[in-house]
Amino acid sequence: MRIDGKRIAFLATDGVEQIELTRPWTAVEEAGGEPVLVSLSSGRIHGFNHLDRADTFEVDDTIDSVSAEEFDGLVLPGGVANPDALRINSDAVEFVREFFEQSKPVAAICHAPWTLIEAGVVEGRTLTSWPSLKTDIENAGGHWVNEECHVDSGFVTSRKPDDLDAFCAKAVEEFAEGEHARQTA
Repeated sequence: MRIDGKRIAFLATDGVEQIELTRPWTAVEEAGGEPVLVSLSSGRIHGFNHLDRADTFEVDDTIDSVSAEEFDGLVLPGGVANPDALRINSDAVEFVREFFEQSKPVAAICHAPWTLIEAGVVEGRTLTSWPSLKTDIENAGGHWVNEECHVDSGFVTSRKPDDLDAFCAKAVEEFAEGEHARQTA
């Protein structure tokens, strides 16, 4: 599946689960897309391998200087600290909501649905996540399923790093398909 020329935003900050950033990034590049790291501030962000500090990654754009209109899709990597910081940043929350309002594909893994809950886009949707988010998702009106990867009208979710093969394949497939009429906020 090819996504030649499509720009895919990766929204992340310090504490991102490194492999949940790097594996989808590589999948987007290999499919011909252009991944763009968007974060809360310029400079570099720190990845983590679970609780251990790992590599740093150069930020391409800051959340206050971009809009969803500039991108063809969005990836929300997990980790615990990363989505926790994103969900309390109003610009990040609005950025995420814009993708749903514009019916663009979104892929979220692990703890990333915390940001989706804050954006108010979970209600009425079926998704998966790290198991500890089940109650949060259900309280936000979503239906949680324990699946390796689940797709709901252009909205791709997975539980954990072990699910990355399925997650990356489905994310690229949804980015290739483009906008989804049923993918709305």
